Amino acid sequence: MRRLIRKAFDPGHRTLTLVVCILLVTLFLAFGTGFELLFRLTWVIGLIIPVSWLIAWSSTRGLEVSAQRRTGRAQVGQEAQEVIEVHNRSWLPRVWLEVDDPCGMPGHRSRRVVVVPARGSRSWLVDTLLVRRGLYDWGPVRVVGTDPFGLFRRKKEFGHQEQILVYPPVFDLPHFQAPPANLPGEGRFRRRTHYVTPNASGIREYAPGDAFNRIHWPSTVRTRHLMVKTFELDPASDIWVILDMERRVNVGVGDSSTEEYGVRIAASIARHYLVQNRSVGLITFGRDLQVVEAERGAQQLTRILETLATVRATGDAPLGNILMEEQRRFGRHTTVVLVTSATDDLWLSGLLSLTQRGVKAAVVLVDPSSFGGGEAPLMIYGALTAADVLTYVVQKGDDLGLALSPALVSEGASRWQS
Repeated sequence: MRRLIRKAFDPGHRTLTLVVCILLVTLFLAFGTGFELLFRLTWVIGLIIPVSWLIAWSSTRGLEVSAQRRTGRAQVGQEAQEVIEVHNRSWLPRVWLEVDDPCGMPGHRSRRVVVVPARGSRSWLVDTLLVRRGLYDWGPVRVVGTDPFGLFRRKKEFGHQEQILVYPPVFDLPHFQAPPANLPGEGRFRRRTHYVTPNASGIREYAPGDAFNRIHWPSTVRTRHLMVKTFELDPASDIWVILDMERRVNVGVGDSSTEEYGVRIAASIARHYLVQNRSVGLITFGRDLQVVEAERGAQQLTRILETLATVRATGDAPLGNILMEEQRRFGRHTTVVLVTSATDDLWLSGLLSLTQRGVKAAVVLVDPSSFGGGEAPLMIYGALTAADVLTYVVQKGDDLGLALSPALVSEGASRWQS
């Protein structure tokens, strides 16, 4: 009874509060006037309240609810799918059931009001178009039962919470170029690899799991033991993509922000080189420093996309500091691609220090003035051009495939004058 009274005067139960007020008024008038109809109305209202509570209480009993979430990892532009199924084990039908599998993904709508027949089930498919990268919690399924008058609501959760990781979108960059670094050549820069490359470096005995197409038959015949070829990486420079996630230099909100444009550019550049079987690494500083060591292959692209899916422009480390602290990773066989929206020249000395050591560099400037904040990077663009650093400029609404093209590099300065 105390629980009912507390609910009756809870601001979240306005309908119940109104009914209780009507009950008290009719009860007071019934005793004050002695009118029989008021007594009958009091009894009816007094009976409705406990009956409604009993219906709401039993509405979620005997239910089995499951959510088959078919998507654990996906990319912006794809769809996340799940199948929600509600089983009613009771001999009574369940009506006015509100079923929801909550998730923080933008555009996710799984809430539905269903009627489940006695000893029956209902199921439906929920498709959610993924529009924003990130790591989102998904579930558990929440079922809310109510009574015909809407006086009481009983909530119950089923299953457990899962997560879905949404990768940022990537775009084709058919014309993107960065200055080629000096090739490692022979000697200490050559590295063993499990990939099959044109550079066979030697032979060794066969081990379980080795592919049969790697068997070196002349050596096998000569030694009378199975021998396989070993390989070295092609002599090609490493590509390091450095994404500036300093809070101070990033502007805009949501998809219309330098943060999102920077992430998409970094992801697209990494993919551009990885499909060419180049070795690509990533450095970024959001909440903390994140480094993905330079490697090749599809798994490397997955690692980079996983990192970029959750990085946020919350860092407090200037780009210049990152260049100085991580300079040991870069040598004459390295090409560095910077992606930043910083318009000051505080990081320029760090970049020029690398180029003086033989590191090749390219810069992608995300123009913050086109996102409604900051100033146009005209001065830093001029300084980079004077230092003979290949520089691209990306503004809000640009097609990345066209903006990251050498044909538009010479037109960079004129873009702010138009």
